[in-house]
Amino acid sequence: MKHTLTALVVNKPGVLNRVVSLFRRRGFNIDSLTVGRTQDSDISRMTIVMEGTELEAYRVEKNLYKLVDVIQIDHLTKKPTVKRDLALIKVSTNSDTRAEVAQLCEIFRARIVDAAPGSVVIEVTGDEQKIESLTEMLRPIGIVEMVRTGVVAMGRGDHQLSTNGYKPSPSANGNGHKSVI
Repeated sequence: MKHTLTALVVNKPGVLNRVVSLFRRRGFNIDSLTVGRTQDSDISRMTIVMEGTELEAYRVEKNLYKLVDVIQIDHLTKKPTVKRDLALIKVSTNSDTRAEVAQLCEIFRARIVDAAPGSVVIEVTGDEQKIESLTEMLRPIGIVEMVRTGVVAMGRGDHQLSTNGYKPSPSANGNGHKSVI
């Protein structure tokens, strides 16, 4: 079963490495990992999708809390959640297939963001299943290249991750400059 964990972490060098190392040491595979700044530039948010049992996800969550730069963890798997992934897909096209690709984009609410004589680049956002379905429809036409961002997730409604009163030091990384993971 796939589990989705979100974590608020201090935005400084080395934090991402420590989180990934925890998964490596415990022998768990990360299916998807996204990291980005939050509304507070001193804090980053990670969305981690892992495959495992409920117990394994619980153990990972507890071990993440042991890392010094982790502020808050939320296990979103069984909570009402908005999840999105972004993919850019380059498809080989010619005069015969271009209209079919455009029609598929319309059906999947995707956009053609670049067009060249022999290819188009499609941008699609949505849940993983939507992107997988579009990919399967485009595969026979000819996918040349594809990249995905990985899942980002947020609880619905009033549910939110809290910084638990975290206040960064005046210099988050000790040298007077703000840093990114």
